Amino acid sequence: MSGLIHYFIEKQAANTPNAAALIYKKATFTYSELASHISQTAAGFISLGLQPSERIATYLPKLPETVFSIFGTPKAGGVFVPVNPLLKPNQVSYILKDCNVRILVTSSDRLRLLSDALAECHDLRAIILIDNKKASVQELHAIEVLNWDQLTGNPPNHKYHRRIDSDMAAILYTSGSTGSPKGVVLSHKNMVTGANSVAQYLENSAEDKLLAVLPFSFDYGLSQLTTAFSVGASVVLMDYLLPRDVVRAIAQHQITGLAAVPPLWNQLTQFEWSEEAVTSLRYMTNSGGAMPKATLNSLRATLPNSKFYLMYGLTEAFRSTYLPPEEIDNRPDSMGKAIPNAEVMVIREDGSHCSPGEPGELVHRGSLVSLGYWNDPEKTAKIFKPTPGQEKALTLPEIAVWSGDRVKMDADGYLYFIGRKDEMIKTSGYRVSPTEIEEAIYSSRLVSEAVALGLPHPTLGQGILVIVTSETTLDNDALLAHCKRELPNFMVPHAIKKADSLPRNPNGKIDRKLLGLKYQNIFS
Repeated sequence: MSGLIHYFIEKQAANTPNAAALIYKKATFTYSELASHISQTAAGFISLGLQPSERIATYLPKLPETVFSIFGTPKAGGVFVPVNPLLKPNQVSYILKDCNVRILVTSSDRLRLLSDALAECHDLRAIILIDNKKASVQELHAIEVLNWDQLTGNPPNHKYHRRIDSDMAAILYTSGSTGSPKGVVLSHKNMVTGANSVAQYLENSAEDKLLAVLPFSFDYGLSQLTTAFSVGASVVLMDYLLPRDVVRAIAQHQITGLAAVPPLWNQLTQFEWSEEAVTSLRYMTNSGGAMPKATLNSLRATLPNSKFYLMYGLTEAFRSTYLPPEEIDNRPDSMGKAIPNAEVMVIREDGSHCSPGEPGELVHRGSLVSLGYWNDPEKTAKIFKPTPGQEKALTLPEIAVWSGDRVKMDADGYLYFIGRKDEMIKTSGYRVSPTEIEEAIYSSRLVSEAVALGLPHPTLGQGILVIVTSETTLDNDALLAHCKRELPNFMVPHAIKKADSLPRNPNGKIDRKLLGLKYQNIFS
């Protein structure tokens, strides 16, 4: 039963049915109860006519119904698509159309916001409202709107579609360099391998209790569920309002493991931790950007008995490296070595391996390599390429992820990050497309030209600077207000600068590199 992602829960329900699996506010779901809810949800999806590999999207915060839907989808034979709850209606609509979502699970309040944007989602067949309210929306064409009780009200006696571990399980959307989000397709094998690998080096067990504060649309956030369920641990769901709430939740629930991104870690250093929180936390993990040394040192001083794992990953291959806690003092700048069941190489442009200390591209091979980008062979071909150094007698090429990140490896095999090969912005733990921000800026009709840059920021990893030209006086406040309406918070520019003109390279394109050098200290 180890090949499919929902088998984790079914195995634990058989072995430890009364163990706590999921905690949300005052509600606790045992593994037996969680398995039952997932089966009922899967049966509901089948009753709506779900066919093998059809997509079901969730557009919700972290709620029990979100988890039921995420794992009920693959049990029914479908593919789940967790949509970031911070995205705006037009962005949600793009994702629903791009991967032909058949069923959407959301709330009545969110549906009211989405109603106009759903007009072009021609493949959408049903909408499930988890709060059992009637949505006051305009006629949704041929889309059937049901409440959660209607979905799960029948006994789970349906036959589910047969799936194997190489089949699709999920599509996670990440911003693309051309502005449109890319759907990274994950197989059951990808997700099962990732959960087992992470649980191995974090030494997770059934005694662990993880606090889920990151969105499930983020592979790092989703990993909190899969890793915990793989070993029979429990997960506490939390959408925090203030960082102080996280510290309180750690103490209240006796959390043993916390995963976060650098901006949240920075905020958590500003508070005094209670003795209950300090003693309960066994380990902490960081990904989604480099951890500032001052932040790391402060956390280690506050939590001297907790292990800290610095990690690097990319959605296309989930997780690539981790730095063992005992190596932090010896190699404070390192991103570590490959995680279990993965190989990470440093490759020259000609496909040969770099020597120790020589910069090259990070290439990841192994069963964590995803199935490519949904319905985008051109972008897939740029990132997913044959593994370098493969035996020539093997006639079917093994595919690796060529990350686009420049790194170097020391003589002991530890890796060090140098910089991104492409122009993606890494801010607050998110990968953000400059073009998506620029498109929002242009839609304001307040500027002539715009370029968005990610530049070093002391707490966010990178801050977003937008440089614009305008034939008239620029109304910065109006432009910023427009961005806040059109973009999620993590994409809103942190600074806007007006220029007389923008530099061009010989090909006529805006010279982003030159602008980056000019403004590199703007957030210092």
